Amino acid sequence: MDVWFSDKEILMAHGAGGKASRKLMDGLIAPILSNYGSAPTLEDSFAIPDSQMYITTDSFVVSPSVFPGGTLGELAVNGTLNDLSVAGARPLLLTLAMIIEAGTSVDELQLQLEKIASTAEAAGAKVVAGDTKVVEHGAGDGIYVTTTGLGVRHPRAALSSGRVRPGDSVLLSGSLGDHGVTILMARGDLEFSSDWLSSDTANLWPLVEALLTEFGDKVRWMRDPTRGGLASTLNELALDTRTEIVIDEARVPLSDPVRGACEILGLDPFHIANEGKVVVVVDPRIADAALDLLREHHLGKEAALIGEIRETDLPVVVCRTQFGAHRTLDMLTGDPLPRIC
Repeated sequence: MDVWFSDKEILMAHGAGGKASRKLMDGLIAPILSNYGSAPTLEDSFAIPDSQMYITTDSFVVSPSVFPGGTLGELAVNGTLNDLSVAGARPLLLTLAMIIEAGTSVDELQLQLEKIASTAEAAGAKVVAGDTKVVEHGAGDGIYVTTTGLGVRHPRAALSSGRVRPGDSVLLSGSLGDHGVTILMARGDLEFSSDWLSSDTANLWPLVEALLTEFGDKVRWMRDPTRGGLASTLNELALDTRTEIVIDEARVPLSDPVRGACEILGLDPFHIANEGKVVVVVDPRIADAALDLLREHHLGKEAALIGEIRETDLPVVVCRTQFGAHRTLDMLTGDPLPRIC
């Protein structure tokens, strides 16, 4: 695989989860690593050969580190657990690496460590190894956290984009944009009360486990729509499967505060990050039953059947608007909300 990345420097947009991120991954990172024997494509999680184990890693640089509904520590644990969960693996073990800027208060570090430990314990996972580095004051921004997770495959899981078929149904477990707008609010960029909105950061495994236990391989594929939002997640699926994905805008759950913030700032809620939602593609014959199961769980009480997979000559995501028109829903371009996860 040849390197075809032509940008001369790394920009914030390269970390936003949209077009620039995919260009960086496909054009530079994956080709170089594959030249030395690594996988030609890099997924969020990797199935370890000749085992039932999955491994994943993720880094977290959210600012501020404490926000309505969560903290950096909770986000770091839940984000890594969720990458395992949507691959169909029950989280077991975590490693923890921290880069700490000199001058960070011990109280701040203690708070984040306690949140990391308590969130992992609540999820049934253990932090078993790690590393700590300290950089000069001004060379960092508080605390950066990297977590690596190890999980074991659910016995009924058979999740892969290669199993997605035209006619399959697309489900979403809840409202979009809660996390991204909450971070804006916590920075003082928006004057919304914290009583109205909080981050949706959560461990998705209980929800995923319920789906897999009940429906097994009729659940085709899952992903948590984090950086780049739902639009980028669905576009990646369309590209990987060479299909058209049509979603119904009126069916996509959205809270009034998120809707209002997006209207004020000119943001598209489909591009805003989420930290406790899952997109699920299922066999259409079990779509209604799967939706009922999601809604029975507190993490999926606002779940909706939002669209379907269609055969096409050109992979694309199409949004059917509330006015009956259609628009192409593209990947995120640029980085309107930096440092949110």
